[in-house]
Amino acid sequence: MDLLEELKTLGVDTEEALQRMGGNRSLYERMLVKFLDMMQKNPISPDFSGEDYADVTEAVHTVKGVTGNLSITPLFEAYSKMVELFRGKEPEQAREILVQILPVQEQILECIKKNI
Repeated sequence: MDLLEELKTLGVDTEEALQRMGGNRSLYERMLVKFLDMMQKNPISPDFSGEDYADVTEAVHTVKGVTGNLSITPLFEAYSKMVELFRGKEPEQAREILVQILPVQEQILECIKKNI
């Protein structure tokens, strides 16, 4: 199974992403590599704490935007909800969503890593 087929099985809307990239698969793959690199260098951990969640909210918002642009739907939906929860001062609910999505996120990152 190739990269796009495998990503599709993980809930990524690769057709929408390719449309967004003007049909340029090479560009999409390069963007996926940049996403992988970003997530490896700046992972978001459920171990955040403190009363000011500005940094983690900003990081979550960044991931939301990138996953939206790349049509990584499961992550986009989870991170979108997390942004709402952080802004609504509900960090514990955001943490629960992060804990639930991390295994899916890891599968997607591993898929990218092994296929590129």
